[in-house]
Amino acid sequence: MREITMASFLLLLFLSLPSCFSLPLCTDSMAPITLKTPLKFCNYNGSSCCNSTDDSTIQKQFNSMNINNSACSDVVKSLLCAKCDPYSSGLFNSDSKINQVPVLCNSTSISSSLSKDSTQDFCTQVWNSCKDVSISNSPFLSGSLSTGAASKLTDSWQSENSFCSAFGGLPGSESVCFNGKSASFNTTEKSSVFTKGLCLEKIGNGSYLNMAAHPDGSNRVFFSNQAGKVWLATVPEQGSGSVLEITESDPFLDITDEVHFDSEFGLMGLAFHQDFAKNGRFFVSYNCDKVQNVACSGRCACNSDAGCDPSKLGSDNGAQPCQYHSVVAEYSANSSSSPSDAKNANPVEVRRIFTMGLPYTSHHGGQILFGPSDGYLYFMMGDGGNKGDPFNFSQNKKSLLGKIMRLDINTMPSASETINQSLWGNYSIPKDNPSAQDSTLAREIWATGLRNPWRCSFDSARPSYFYCADVGQDVYEEVDLISKGGNYGWRVYEGPYLYHPTWTPGGNTSVGSINALFPVMGYNHSSVNTNVGSASIIGGYVYRSTTDPCMTGRYLYADLYATAMWAATETPADSGNYTSDPITFTCSKTSPIQCDSVAGSSLPSLGYIYSYGEDNNKDVFVLTSKGVYRVVRPSLCNYTCPLEKEIATNGTSGGPTASWAHMSESLSIFRSLLILVGCLCLTSFGV
Repeated sequence: MREITMASFLLLLFLSLPSCFSLPLCTDSMAPITLKTPLKFCNYNGSSCCNSTDDSTIQKQFNSMNINNSACSDVVKSLLCAKCDPYSSGLFNSDSKINQVPVLCNSTSISSSLSKDSTQDFCTQVWNSCKDVSISNSPFLSGSLSTGAASKLTDSWQSENSFCSAFGGLPGSESVCFNGKSASFNTTEKSSVFTKGLCLEKIGNGSYLNMAAHPDGSNRVFFSNQAGKVWLATVPEQGSGSVLEITESDPFLDITDEVHFDSEFGLMGLAFHQDFAKNGRFFVSYNCDKVQNVACSGRCACNSDAGCDPSKLGSDNGAQPCQYHSVVAEYSANSSSSPSDAKNANPVEVRRIFTMGLPYTSHHGGQILFGPSDGYLYFMMGDGGNKGDPFNFSQNKKSLLGKIMRLDINTMPSASETINQSLWGNYSIPKDNPSAQDSTLAREIWATGLRNPWRCSFDSARPSYFYCADVGQDVYEEVDLISKGGNYGWRVYEGPYLYHPTWTPGGNTSVGSINALFPVMGYNHSSVNTNVGSASIIGGYVYRSTTDPCMTGRYLYADLYATAMWAATETPADSGNYTSDPITFTCSKTSPIQCDSVAGSSLPSLGYIYSYGEDNNKDVFVLTSKGVYRVVRPSLCNYTCPLEKEIATNGTSGGPTASWAHMSESLSIFRSLLILVGCLCLTSFGV
């Protein structure tokens, strides 16, 4: 066995260490707007985080500084206007003690940039231009340092080094900084090694729609099927040759009597409270039929508040409008000791979180996720169905259809909200939801303009990155980066293309009236499944496991028909720009359960791909109609990944060595620590 060197260990740590910020995002966590006319003072055009009012405010702030030196004046103006940069969230750390000045590019902090004429030593330029110039209400001073009186940089900093320690990018670690004109990115490749192949092993025969890692951090996971059952399972070690430990006859939860199960109905989402190990709380999203279940009762999504008349909808596949409902309900684990020890849950719901009648029989999403940073529940909802969203629900600010909602399930609604029935159940509205800035929005809404979001995920290493795959209509399947208040275009657009609906009883939304955010990746229907004649995207995860180091940091997604998968790479890092590559996938010859093969193809026969999953080791799973598959070491499928060879043995059979298993565990721990330290250090250095 080859020894694992310290150099290899540090290399993989470096590849696993992410950035803490970035992507096109403003300091208020909302996406940039598209300017109709250039800003007069800050001269931004196109995409910007400022409107004309913000621009005027910045101009007044600048004028109050009374700067008499032209070189310093130009520099300070550019710093103030950096708040209008589309990447201002990454440039200004709101948790920092010093947040009036963006992260300044140092000659040692950035290797190259998006801008050809960027100034890579901008921090030095700022110091040289302003060190001896008096500035009133200086942006360089904040908190206890700020007096409002005129001051020079040399009054507070003795040298360029001390100044740039406070405002410059940390040498070698910042991925985005301000170069005097725009955000500048570190384009140094963290890893140019990409196998373009995914090695899978089959570890279970069950067909599931959802998978959730056990919140206690163990090797256990939860699976649920569409019919209404949830199981607790134990995941075998990588390379052990074992299969999932799951007892189909003994589900963790069985609510099949409550669930209406059909092609697009069923148990659609599963989410466990972050403190599940202590409180036993978990949540299920499902559909019910009010004709069959008296407890299935809620307001219709088509209502007067949304300017919709249910009598105009007509029947759909024999169902009346709002016969079927989307429900989010809370349940609790059964345990006489710790909820972590629970093998079953109480099938009687603790409380009904949300109930809404659906206008038609399709496109109602249903996934639920807890935000890793804020602890709120995100609820993905489709446009309600029927071709082309005829009633334009997705663009209707008062409708919850075609939206991503964000709910506070830890706080009960106020008495007035309960009496007035202004909510759809037992939850509260987070105070920083977009409706705080846009009163025309329904208060639950986090993002708009979705058709049928099918599988969303937060990047476990960079929680500001929230990916959602959105199923297209006729032409394009897309993946969006979700941001606060973002509008993702449907049905004005289908992906990057203008959409022309054939039936519009609910009216239309003009192109110029919205600030549409376009997909960061996706594919045309014509590029896949030409024999089937259709396509349907399945969203996945940013790969963060150490099992396949050549896939680290890439977002994986697939098509329902299991003939195509992609891996998307952000280029440059933290820019929000992606390059997608189609990848092959193969089943390991040492797979614990033999994989079926496709006649005339090298691809394994997966049936339909329903979802991806991720466990506590960050290993990625593929949930299909033919079973559960896990991503394993690339060498097990004869894919060449030099990074794997640097840290593992060359063997392709049997389990990993003790050294590999120990190193893999250590890497996971160190990666988590480095992510935490990396984010904290930015604040410590005043960035």
